[in-house]
Amino acid sequence: MAADRAVRIFTEVAAVDRPFDYAVTEKTSQVGVGDRVRVDFNNRSVRGWVTGDVEVTRDLKPLVKWLGYGPPPTLLALLTWAAQRWYSPLSRLLISTSPKRLITALPLPPTALALARGVAESATYFAPGVIQLSPTTDPLALVLGAYEWCQSREGSLLILVPTESWASRLRGRLEQRGCAIASGENEWDRMRAGWPVVVGPRGAALAPVPRVSGALIIDADDESYRSQASPTWDATTMLRERCQRDDAPLWLTSMIPSPAVLDRGTYEKDVDLVGGWPRVEVVDRRQSDPRDGALSASALSAAHRALHGGDPVAVCVVLQRLGTGRLFACAKCGELARCATCGQGEEEVDGLVACRERHELRAKFCRSCGATNLKRIRVGVTTLARDVANQLNHAVSEVTAASDPSVPLERVVVGTEAVWQRVRRCGVVIFVDFDQYLLAPRESARRAAITAVGKAGRLVGSRREGRGGVVLQTRRGDDLVLTALQHARFEEIIADDVATAQILELSPYGASAEVTGDGAQEFVAGLAVRGVTTQMTPNGYVLRSKDVGTLTSALAAALRPAAKVRVAVQ
Repeated sequence: MAADRAVRIFTEVAAVDRPFDYAVTEKTSQVGVGDRVRVDFNNRSVRGWVTGDVEVTRDLKPLVKWLGYGPPPTLLALLTWAAQRWYSPLSRLLISTSPKRLITALPLPPTALALARGVAESATYFAPGVIQLSPTTDPLALVLGAYEWCQSREGSLLILVPTESWASRLRGRLEQRGCAIASGENEWDRMRAGWPVVVGPRGAALAPVPRVSGALIIDADDESYRSQASPTWDATTMLRERCQRDDAPLWLTSMIPSPAVLDRGTYEKDVDLVGGWPRVEVVDRRQSDPRDGALSASALSAAHRALHGGDPVAVCVVLQRLGTGRLFACAKCGELARCATCGQGEEEVDGLVACRERHELRAKFCRSCGATNLKRIRVGVTTLARDVANQLNHAVSEVTAASDPSVPLERVVVGTEAVWQRVRRCGVVIFVDFDQYLLAPRESARRAAITAVGKAGRLVGSRREGRGGVVLQTRRGDDLVLTALQHARFEEIIADDVATAQILELSPYGASAEVTGDGAQEFVAGLAVRGVTTQMTPNGYVLRSKDVGTLTSALAAALRPAAKVRVAVQ
């Protein structure tokens, strides 16, 4: 006898990315769209999600068990779109929006209360769109303004910040002001029930709230908002689509908006943008004394001044490394070895030098003075910490992503960008080799360099405060980025980035995907689609098209080889 009701199921088996129909029994009669269930799939007991009801036309296998709530029905269409947009099995996105434990009951959500008069008066109101804020501007006033704006709307306000620690601090500040907050995996049931405000890092863009009343992304250009694992989705694109579907306002803040962020709507600037940036000193190491150590004389002087201050951490020395790419500099004149075609730093390739794109393989000589003695610039954090300790005659703490966060820090800290998570305030930040940012082999290198200085500014304070400063050691004294940082004027760089993105058809004026892995060549060979170009790289291939739809359609139509392939859609 056929069942009275049947549902469509997507299983957690990512390799089988299509739905199957199952019968609803009396034992599983409470099942709803979006719920998690257990089914018999090829004689295996696997979990799955209900994506809709279907007509019963034949005998079907029954659902084995109802496992509880999953993402709300209103989120399923967005996840289906995202799976196509980033070339991903739907199950991977369903997993990311589901609880780690079984949730069989939901709490009653509180009502969003109006802010107290004194709190409401401190709110700042911007129209939905892009707001360029200085790095030291406290975004709390903007957050409160967005809360007030959305209070009369149905749904939850999503607030995204780059890190978990930032989310925790912001939650505490908002709760002190009377806001009901949900955040983190342990409060999935609150989000699913529709709590008034959800605060979190990238994953909050897929918070399982039934409806979005509005969304705010702080530092929308931060790299933490893009997933490095497959699928390579990013929170700004995801939330833009989600807000459009729910007809909800979206605010995005950025220190220096990228073309992709500027495409999100209106564009406004903070009132005191220049005063909110830190004081920046540029040290040209081409003219430095060869006997100087890792820190130049100017950097040493700034470090000693900071050590005489009262900050628990006085000096942060930051080293950004390029993985396998190692810069070369002329031992005679100090100029960096750079590609004549693209301007990127050159690395050694089979006894010669070339940029990452291999535009020109050439002998090791300086283009500026002709000298043939090129020296590597490849100091690591441990070596740098030893040199800085000797120069300052002070104990030094090393901080990397692998460091133990419970270990107390000395007053001098040397490390990677992990210092942004460990240090909240200091007297001076020294970028020991800023060229590693400026010559990074990617189109966003300039914005990444400026953003890094902005994050350093949050530690040392603004030029308006006059508390601390940032020192940039470089061999590129004529770089536009350095001039912009010294004057805190970025209009020319923003306009140039937009023009470059339009000409090269970069996001949002085009679409691209990186294809890597053992089966990359076979996969790319099967892409016979008009409008998609293929370029070989040292690691695989880059696919480009004028729009995302053309690219994702081509990827969906391609046959996936047996060998491993990773497709990262930008």
